[in-house]
Amino acid sequence: MRLVAVDGPSGAGKSTVARALAIEMCATLISTDHFATWDNPVAWWPRLLEGVIDPLARGESGRYQRMDWSEGWPRLGEWVTVEPADVLIVEGVSSARRSIAARLDLAVWVDGPAEAERLERAVARDGEASREHLRRWQRFERGWFAVDGTRARADQVV
Repeated sequence: MRLVAVDGPSGAGKSTVARALAIEMCATLISTDHFATWDNPVAWWPRLLEGVIDPLARGESGRYQRMDWSEGWPRLGEWVTVEPADVLIVEGVSSARRSIAARLDLAVWVDGPAEAERLERAVARDGEASREHLRRWQRFERGWFAVDGTRARADQVV
């Protein structure tokens, strides 16, 4: 299985790029939004690794419990089964993190517009009630990307 990560800051356009890549590569696509929460932006990684990436790398089906955001605050929702695939694309903040870099076949960094415009894009997507959460998220991701060095390791910058 080839593993592709599409990373970058919130509101940059990662989902759009990842969907286009998934179509072009006939790939399975998983979003980190299925795992992350406002209170747990990146520490959920073992659930994705153990439940999906590792089993798919062995040619087995993967399985994870998706976050349900339907009531405005995340809670564990439905179980999702992921069948073995030739290409798995993981899209979202921290998907190209340093701890998975050696296993990635391709790391794509999506640059977006200035932070203020990205905030407005994210609010338009997630709703006005999410604005303060998104501001905190942007502060977190600035620090995360600075420490992780994600962009510098990217194979492609879009």
